[in-house]
Amino acid sequence: MTRFLTRLLVVLTVILGVNYIAWRWIESLNWDAWWIAVPLIVAETYSLIDVTLFGLTVWRLKHRGQPEPMSGATVDVFVTTYDEPTDLVMATALAAKRIRYPHTTWILDDGSRPELRILAETHGLGYLTRSAEWVDRPRHAKAGNLNNALMVTEGEFLLILDADQIPARDILDKTLGYFNDSRVSLVQTPQYFTNVPADDPLGSQAPLFYGPIQQGKDGWNAAFFCGSNAVLRREALMQLGLVGYVRDVEQSVRRALKASKTAIRRARASNEASAPLVSGLLDEIEAATEQASRDIRAQQPLSEVTYTVRRKVNAAVQTLVQADFSSLDADLAEIAAMDLAAGEEFGLPPEIDRAIDVMSNRDWSPLGALESVQAVLDAISVERTSEAQPIMPLATISVTEDMATSMRMHSMGWRSVYHHEVLALGLAPEDLKTMLTQRLRWAQGTMQVFLRENPLVQSGMKIGQRLMYFATMWSYLSGFAAVVYFAAPIIYLILGILPVNSLSTDFFIRFIPFMIINQLLFAVAGRGIPTWRGQQYSLALFPTWIKACTTAAGNVWFNRPLGFAVTPKVRGEGGPQWNLIRPQLVVMVLLLAAVLIGIGRLAVGLNEPVGTLVNVAWVIFDLVILSVLVKAVRYGGFSRTERNNSAVQH
Repeated sequence: MTRFLTRLLVVLTVILGVNYIAWRWIESLNWDAWWIAVPLIVAETYSLIDVTLFGLTVWRLKHRGQPEPMSGATVDVFVTTYDEPTDLVMATALAAKRIRYPHTTWILDDGSRPELRILAETHGLGYLTRSAEWVDRPRHAKAGNLNNALMVTEGEFLLILDADQIPARDILDKTLGYFNDSRVSLVQTPQYFTNVPADDPLGSQAPLFYGPIQQGKDGWNAAFFCGSNAVLRREALMQLGLVGYVRDVEQSVRRALKASKTAIRRARASNEASAPLVSGLLDEIEAATEQASRDIRAQQPLSEVTYTVRRKVNAAVQTLVQADFSSLDADLAEIAAMDLAAGEEFGLPPEIDRAIDVMSNRDWSPLGALESVQAVLDAISVERTSEAQPIMPLATISVTEDMATSMRMHSMGWRSVYHHEVLALGLAPEDLKTMLTQRLRWAQGTMQVFLRENPLVQSGMKIGQRLMYFATMWSYLSGFAAVVYFAAPIIYLILGILPVNSLSTDFFIRFIPFMIINQLLFAVAGRGIPTWRGQQYSLALFPTWIKACTTAAGNVWFNRPLGFAVTPKVRGEGGPQWNLIRPQLVVMVLLLAAVLIGIGRLAVGLNEPVGTLVNVAWVIFDLVILSVLVKAVRYGGFSRTERNNSAVQH
């Protein structure tokens, strides 16, 4: 009955929403005030798409029972840490050691702390840190830490825990059984925090996500990895790493060959190219690069392809050297001056990018062209020398490793499971600054994945899976819509400008039913779980979401550094930091001022009564949304007594 009611509300929400938005686009826009009218209808359209994606998610809510037990599997439990307090790490590691199912517990210490190594050895725990290969190479944050550990451990399955996530003793007993299905690669369980009061001032618990949303994604085989409290199949990760390795090397080879052809064509424009010897060599090398491209399309081994074209280029260079040694001297000096050490955290190896850059920004002599082609091809290595290890099982394309990894596994045909039972107790941020750091990192990582590997155009996934990933990425664009929702009532109350032609009966009979059914959908899909706090933060944190989108775009499109901050596990010192919510405070002041001005304009007949009433109500709603931040910035943290009581209850 609940499923039927949920689906009925989804259908009604979409029908009423489309009816309202279509009417808004076609009949109600105030084109005299297009500068606010168009942004508002775009924001409303965004929200309709957002709620439609939510409806699609809960359309297939999946409620799983307990799987059949599994025996005989080998398991590694990874406790990841960077700079968290050693007592916190050890509490998690010792709890992991007490897990009933036979396993090996490892502390993955990315901070390389001798005192933590000693503690691990004293308690019979495995201890791993980065190998020497990682020195002066991209570290890839937590993904790199896990990838390093994968190369030196052997368990068939991996339980991944953050440093503050205390696992239940039966966590493996209740999750490993899903892997009896040989195509299951991931079992994700909820993240629940013991240091969160009942009113959840920082919005940490996310009951809507770790509930209907993940259960709905599970129904579409799109429940994804959330970084902790998850069990993964090593075979799937290693397959993912191998496929990614081959793909990245092939992309490097393709790009290098394309740049080589460009250099050769430019070299033909030089005076020297008319000489028979030079012309013949350029023809030979161009033919070799064309053949290499055909061989790659035919899926010939990359090492053989690059070896063959490299050998031809080397021979041509030697011939020209013998013909014109003086020209070689100048070109070698430029090649030798290239900085092959600098690189980026993500993308192609830096030596290839640098060589291609040189090839694209100089006047070419034939010898210079061939020598630079040689430099590019020599920079290509199937050993992936720019990385600490050639195989990177967990995705390294963003500052968070989880979503991209599971998305790639789904595209390769693997299945995932969401087990809706709290099997680990963690610690949430206890101050606003820490919470904002965490949310920013999550959003940045998600948007990096969206911009680098948009799920809508990725092959291998079904349409439902693509939409489930896209729904999560789409939600982080809400910051831009929030700005419009805050601005519209301010503009009317202060300036008397409506973004609609009029607040007629047509407006109310379309808008109000849509909003009521929309809220009913959340209530029924959530089955009584609190969703209001999440709705507040989806709008109130608009500066964080906007920053995440812009910085992720800057990183992906312009290689601007993004940085990575580990979420602190202890509360910061000091009192309330109002500067953290300065943009929201400015908006709140403007909203309050708009109400006073709007009432004054109404009193002198400059504003309409209905318009004023509607927009004052809108302002009150916006202020209620933003008020959560006032409580958050004043939040003093969780008391020890509250923490102990919460732990006992769970």
